[in-house]
Amino acid sequence: MATARHYNQDKDSTVYIGNLDERVTDSLVWELMLQAGRIVNVHLPKDRVSQTHQGYGFVEFISEEDADYAAKIMNQVRLFGKPIRVNKASADKQKTIEVGAELFIGNLDPLVDERTLFDTFSRFGSLVSAPKVARDDANLSKGYGFVSFSTFEASDEAIEHMNGQYLMNKAITVQYAYKKDGKNERHGDQAERMLAAQARKHNVAPAVQPITPQIFNAPNAPAATYNSVPPPVQVQQRPPPNPLPPPPSGLPARPPPSQAGYGGPATFLPQGFNAPPPGGLPQPPPGFAPPPPGFFPPQGAPPGPPPGFQQPPGFRR
Repeated sequence: MATARHYNQDKDSTVYIGNLDERVTDSLVWELMLQAGRIVNVHLPKDRVSQTHQGYGFVEFISEEDADYAAKIMNQVRLFGKPIRVNKASADKQKTIEVGAELFIGNLDPLVDERTLFDTFSRFGSLVSAPKVARDDANLSKGYGFVSFSTFEASDEAIEHMNGQYLMNKAITVQYAYKKDGKNERHGDQAERMLAAQARKHNVAPAVQPITPQIFNAPNAPAATYNSVPPPVQVQQRPPPNPLPPPPSGLPARPPPSQAGYGGPATFLPQGFNAPPPGGLPQPPPGFAPPPPGFFPPQGAPPGPPPGFQQPPGFRR
């Protein structure tokens, strides 16, 4: 059984196989893929110390037609209870892996949607895909969702800062999600972290799905990017107040409308008060406030105190 390096393989005749259980061996992959066509070699990258594979590999067939056929019939076939991924290998797909830094977000408020989860958790690191909120047949939230990060450093920081925090008036729970193999094991274990570290050492990065407004069911959103600046809000001018209706018969006419805003006339004096003298009111002595309107001598009154009052000694006008 040949085990040539994947960079020596014919890329058009090679398929990528991923999500492999740790018990899967090269010979088992060879026997499985042999059902789709004649095989040239199988390569499962292994750790130099433990000699365990990293959960993915490459199978080169004798022809491109056999590789296409294998990608169609072998994808999602279960090995040790795990559905494997099989697709045509390319330069980009050979450098992508599944990290496993997936978080379970529980006790969500019904108003929390996918966009809210993205705004909340994307600050801790890049996401490999758009957040998901579990919904029923009526598209109503079931109260929990999932967020997948590209690194365990980002997911650990998200758990540390967001677990128990309030989101839409409800304290949410943030922890690693259960794996899909049905063994009640959560993501983030030591094996996944070791595989992620090995992949990073070999410049193998997880596939990151571009996140656009269309993912959040926003058909009217701008098509540029998620962080597009919204257009400025148009402020409508307040219409002028309607003119007052004419007064009922038998009543005096209303005073003219004020030019100083919503209030009475610009100059209003109660009945019995005189208008201010020409030139305005006299200035009060230092330290005294000016008198209110109407508190000044009538026009034509003689200067000095009223009759019967005497000026204090030394008073000068």
